[in-house]
Order: sequence, then C-alpha cells, then structure tokens
Amino acid sequence: MDSTTARGRTIVPAREGRAVTVAAGQRVSIVDLEGGQVGDLFAFAADDVNEHLSASHTRAATNRLFPAVGQQFLTDRRRPILTLLSDTSPGWHDMLIAACDPARYAALGVAGSHASCAENLRLSLAAMGLSVPFTPQPVNVFMRIPVEGGELRWLPAASGPGDSVTFEAVMDCVLVLSACPQDVVGINGGRPTPLAIDILPA
Repeated sequence: MDSTTARGRTIVPAREGRAVTVAAGQRVSIVDLEGGQVGDLFAFAADDVNEHLSASHTRAATNRLFPAVGQQFLTDRRRPILTLLSDTSPGWHDMLIAACDPARYAALGVAGSHASCAENLRLSLAAMGLSVPFTPQPVNVFMRIPVEGGELRWLPAASGPGDSVTFEAVMDCVLVLSACPQDVVGINGGRPTPLAIDILPA
C-alpha cells in the first residue's frame, strides 16, 4: 500500500524507513505520531547522493551540538542542505550517535536478525533506485542523549504525540527517515512506534 496521502503525508511504520524527494524551498515536517519515538533522518543531494548531510560539518559551522532554529545543516561539501524552521517538541535531538546496525544489536546481545536504521536507509534508497556505499551520521530527531561530565546518557525520548520538527530544503534533496527500531536501549521506551513525514504546501 502507498503510504503517501493526497495531503503530502508519508507514514513511516514502526521499525521501518521511507524516502521522499523534497524540492529546494519546500518545507517538510517530521512528526512523532504517538510520542516517545526517535527518528533517524538522512539527507542527500538529489543530483548526487554521494553528497550528504554531515553532522560533523554542521557542528563546525554552528558551534552547537544541534542547530538552533534558523540555522542550517551542511553537507560533507560544506553546502547548506536544510534549514531548521521550527520545533514543537521539548527540543531534545542528537547528532552524536551513529545509526543502529546489525553489529550494534549483536554487541547488545541480540541473537539473529533485527531491523536497524542502517538497513532501513539501504532499503528506502533502493526503493527509489538509489544507493550509497556508506551510512552517514544521521540527525536523530527526538533522541535524548544528554552529555553530563563528559559521559553520554541514553534516556527515553521526551516528545509527545504530534510533536514535530520542521525544515526547509535549501537544495533539491532526498530525505530518508527511519522510525528507529531500537528496543534494547531505552531511547524509544522499549516500544518503537510510527512517525510521519509531512511535505507542506509552499
């Protein structure tokens, strides 16, 4: 079933990922439908997906762990790709933690296969006929990882039902959102739930 409605909403089911194309100047919101759910957001230049949103290049430009409203996210070529327009959540987001992958779950003691954000990225791009040979550092929206005394704490997401973060595309891009399937570490409260991507009218 197509998960995109006539209103421009794409539902990202729990533990899965979805990709959308966004034109320069369009606004897109990531919505936590039920609350307490982390989303791994990736962004790629539409004309060359080898250029991607880079957390490290963004931190160098903004001097922040996460951009403030009005600031931009940069690619690995130091070009703006997204601008943060608004945030109705409590404001916890992360750009330090890598996307979960099979090796991460194996290290956590999970036997057998387990959905992951890295695999969701691969599958979502493949559905558009695209691929990349790497998994970039994601923008982990709604993820609450405070840094205290030089150490990281893994806390449940504090976002509530309907909380959202809204971006404007600076260039034509491909966005991939994974409704993080992490159910071992408590960032999703042990129960992954769906997210939504809303492409807003100009």
